[in-house]
Amino acid sequence: MRVIIQRCSRAEVNISQKTVGKIGRGFVLLVGFTHTDSEKDIAWCAKKVAGMRIFEDEEGKMNRSLKEANGAILSISQFTLYANAKKGNRPSFIEAARPELAEPLYQRFNEILRDEYHLTVATGQFGADMKVDFVNDGPVTIILDSTEM
Repeated sequence: MRVIIQRCSRAEVNISQKTVGKIGRGFVLLVGFTHTDSEKDIAWCAKKVAGMRIFEDEEGKMNRSLKEANGAILSISQFTLYANAKKGNRPSFIEAARPELAEPLYQRFNEILRDEYHLTVATGQFGADMKVDFVNDGPVTIILDSTEM
């Protein structure tokens, strides 16, 4: 499982020119899965996201978590995180999990963030053509890969 965390000052996702998810300050999460991902992978990534201390404290140091900063999450499924561009100029997506595996994992990941970590989570729509608009605050971008747990 791969998660790209981007700290934002605002974010929204649109499908067919209609806003389906919107947050103020928080994280934009780009979330992708491979064939071997399991509950263990999503639990690890959810714990890391919930505990990630990348908001400034009173001294300007990145020392506050999303919850401490009163932030929210905009979670976007993105199979292209498993693109392989080693050969040629057209990426292969063979390492990305098929939708029938990835969608339940994505839904469970968001559920864990909401239910276990009590975070506000807005989403796009799995498999849809989405337009994501946000302001990366910092910029701050963190990459999580569950193979590193």
